[in-house]
Amino acid sequence: MRNEPEDLAVGDYELEERQALRRVAGLSTELEDITEVEYRQLRLERVVLVGVWAGGTALDAENSLQELKLLAETAGSQVLEGLIQRRDRPDPATYIGSGKAIELRDIVAASGADTVICDGELTPGQLRQLEEIVKVKVIDRTALILDIFAQHAKSREGKAQVELAQLQYLLPRLRGWGGNLSRQVGGRAAGGVGIGGRGPGETKIELDRRRIRERMAKLRRQIKEMSTARQTKRHRRQAREVPAVAIAGYTNAGKSSLLNRLTGAGVLVEDALFATLDPTVRKARTPDGRLFTLADTVGFVRHLPHQLVEAFRSTLEEVGDADLILHVVDGSHPDPESQIAAVREVLAEIEGARDIPEIVVVNKADAADPVVLTRLTMKERHSVVVSARTGAGIGELMAVIERELPRLDHEVRLLVPYDRGDLIARAHSEGEVLSLEHTGDGTVLHARVLADLYAELDRVAKPVETV
Repeated sequence: MRNEPEDLAVGDYELEERQALRRVAGLSTELEDITEVEYRQLRLERVVLVGVWAGGTALDAENSLQELKLLAETAGSQVLEGLIQRRDRPDPATYIGSGKAIELRDIVAASGADTVICDGELTPGQLRQLEEIVKVKVIDRTALILDIFAQHAKSREGKAQVELAQLQYLLPRLRGWGGNLSRQVGGRAAGGVGIGGRGPGETKIELDRRRIRERMAKLRRQIKEMSTARQTKRHRRQAREVPAVAIAGYTNAGKSSLLNRLTGAGVLVEDALFATLDPTVRKARTPDGRLFTLADTVGFVRHLPHQLVEAFRSTLEEVGDADLILHVVDGSHPDPESQIAAVREVLAEIEGARDIPEIVVVNKADAADPVVLTRLTMKERHSVVVSARTGAGIGELMAVIERELPRLDHEVRLLVPYDRGDLIARAHSEGEVLSLEHTGDGTVLHARVLADLYAELDRVAKPVETV
C-alpha cells in the first residue's frame, strides 16, 4: 500500500484520478457505414478542424480555431490539421461548400483522420451531407462541448443536466437505420383486428423521438427535485442575510484557483477547458471579519450551446441570486476582450444578473503582458489585477469585495444578556463588531449589523442608556 502525501487537497486526488486512464491512439475500430454514427458513443481520436471565417479579422478566426483545438484536446483527441474557409456565410448544404468539402475529404484521407470537427453548430442536413462527402464522422462545436461536459460531470445533478442537454441536441438530428427497421407494421401483420389496428404504425424514428421526449421530461423533473436542496441552502443563507459573491468567467480563466486562494477550498484545478462543472460554495471573510459566501460556477465559452444554458439554469441561479459577481478574465489570453464579451452575453440570459454589481478580476498577472493588463484596466474601470497562483493582488481584491458588499445599515449599542451569546456570535459572523464590554448584567455590544439581526437584537437586548 503506497503512502499518499499528506498535503494533497481533494482537487489533487481528483486530478490524479482523472489522469490515471488515458486513451491510446491508433486502436480505432471505425465502422465503415457512417450513417450509423449517431447511435455510437462519441469517440474522438485523430481529428481535422474546419472553421468558416465569415466576419472579423483573420486573427479572430485563428483564435476561434485555436480554442476549438483546446476543446478537442480536452476531449481526448489528437489534432492533425486546422483549416479555415473564407465565406460570407456558411454554406447551407455542406457548411464549407461542395468543392471545399471534396478538398477536405482528400486531406482527411491523406492525414488518416477519423473525425472532422466544425467550428460552429451544424444543421442536421449539413452534418449528413458533409459526412457523405468526407466519408468519416463529422461533429460540430456543440457536440464537442457536450462530450467534454459528459466526461467531467461528477454529481448526480450535473450528470442529469448534461444528459438533458445531449438529448435536446440529439432530438432534431435522429436518422433511421434503413428500411429493415424503419417501421413497426400494424394491421393483420401485427395481429391487430378492427378499427385502429390497421396502418403502418409508428416509424422507428418516431418511436425514438417519443422515448427521448419522455426521458427529457423525466430528467427535467429530477433536476427540479434536486435543485430543491440547493434552493433550501440558498434561502437559509438569504434568511440570515449572509452576502453572496459568485465567481463567473470564461472557462480556464482560473476561477477554481481563485476560489482555492480565497477560501482554501481545495477544489480540482487543471489546465483544461471545463475542468470543473459542479458549483462549489464556500465561506470566506473580509479583512474586517465579515462573513460572506463565495460560489464557483460553470465556465462560459464563445457560442455556449443554448442547450447547456437551459439545462444548467438551476446552477446558474447562483449568479442571479448573488450580491456581487467576480468576473474572472484570463489576462494571458491573446484576446481577453472577446472573452469578456462572451461571458457578458451569457450573463445577460440569466434573470437578475444584469443588475448585480460586477468586479472584473484580471487573473494570471504573473504570465500576462503588462501592456495587455494596462489596456484591460483602462477599459474596465472597476477591475483588479491578481494572480491566483502567486497570491499577488489578492489583498486588494478582498478590500474591493469588502467595499462592494451590501452595507450594514444599522449601528447598535445594546446590552445583550449572557444567555443570548448566539446573538454576539452572529454579530461577529454577519456584521462588523466595533467593541465589546462585559458587565455584570450582560455584554455591551457596539456593532454594525443588517436588518434581520437588528430586529432580533432589538427584541431581546436593552439600550445601554436605560441600564
